Amino acid sequence: MVDAAPEDAADGSYPYAFGADDEEVEGAADTADAASLDPGGTYRSTLPEGAVLSYRLDLDATANAYVSATAVPRPGARVAAADGLRVSVRDAEGHVCSTGTAHFGPTRSPRPVAAWAGRETGEGGSYLCRGAGTYYALVERRGASGAAGASSSPDDWDLELDYVTEPAARGTGESAPGIWNSAAPAPVSGDPVRRSGGAGFAEARALDQGVWKDAVRSGQTLFYKVPVDWGQQFYATAELQGGTGGDAGFLGTALTMSLYNPVRGPVDEAEAGYGGERATAALRPLPPVAHENRYASVDRVGAMRFAGWYYLAVHLGTPVGDRFGAGPYGLTLRIRVSGEARPGPVYTGRSAPSGVFEVGARTRGEAEDGTGNGTDGSGRGAGSRPMKLLAAGGLGTGSLLLLWLGLWTLLSRRRRPARTG
Repeated sequence: MVDAAPEDAADGSYPYAFGADDEEVEGAADTADAASLDPGGTYRSTLPEGAVLSYRLDLDATANAYVSATAVPRPGARVAAADGLRVSVRDAEGHVCSTGTAHFGPTRSPRPVAAWAGRETGEGGSYLCRGAGTYYALVERRGASGAAGASSSPDDWDLELDYVTEPAARGTGESAPGIWNSAAPAPVSGDPVRRSGGAGFAEARALDQGVWKDAVRSGQTLFYKVPVDWGQQFYATAELQGGTGGDAGFLGTALTMSLYNPVRGPVDEAEAGYGGERATAALRPLPPVAHENRYASVDRVGAMRFAGWYYLAVHLGTPVGDRFGAGPYGLTLRIRVSGEARPGPVYTGRSAPSGVFEVGARTRGEAEDGTGNGTDGSGRGAGSRPMKLLAAGGLGTGSLLLLWLGLWTLLSRRRRPARTG
């Protein structure tokens, strides 16, 4: 986890907060040497220029598996609009199960960007990828880095991997969703409440429906997370304050707001230009969260397939600092979660990590009081590593309780004074 505070980055770039329990893993240039990833785990790696890195997944024939990769250029790096990464999942024979891409886009500003891919066992997945066996997640650095005349630099990028499995579900349809309300609702109004965003998925600040205010500097990316249950629709706008004065012209793309689903898969992105006056970026209307959304042909609809934490990453481009000053700039987020929560699919097993596709009372409580900062959004905080080790050793909650009671009893007997007579 990077300890430096955003204001410590003098060059206008800002560090990314990796998960406190991320495991270090080295990507392999050949699948034969690929290190194995564990379901429910998060990992930290490095993505050199021109690299295609492989990581091994050992899958059964029932669970869906999703791998998200977040590329993080290091402070001071230069990137081109076309730079980014591609993630794919393939079987042992090289058949592509699915693939996803992400780019830095027209801000040409270094920022964390994430792409995802998966292996699905249902009708929505590739027929060749439904069996049990060894699969591979491949992460490839893409774009113009190193090319003659390119504005990007060949520096290594840091990489965070997130690996989630989803059990099979009973009684769900295998067709795309029907008609849904695609009209943009009125933005939420009211007095804004201050909540500071985090520096990565692991430190995303929990928000609920309402109006929230923060401050952002050029080159900085702020992360937030919002619980969205089955049957609910999500809508968000981000407003950047104006009033910088002067005649510094206009930037066509200055503010970028990216939405990611509970497995850190990209859903949608909104952008806004800036010329010194208030600017607004608004997400397009999205369908209610539903299991059958995965069968839709539109990517942003298909990504709304899970209940759970949805992440917002708000980035203010480095060119804003060059043109208008580093800031900070006032930022207002208007979050709407509409519709009554309804029962979700009946899963036949447990997800890894457990509960990642659930919105319970604890989740809603974190969103209401903003205490969700400091976990990685799937119930795994800084204390999860010991629990993983205990689980691997076969100790459940009941066993731990019995062990503790036995130890307490033994200590009590040793401390008890001897009786005379």
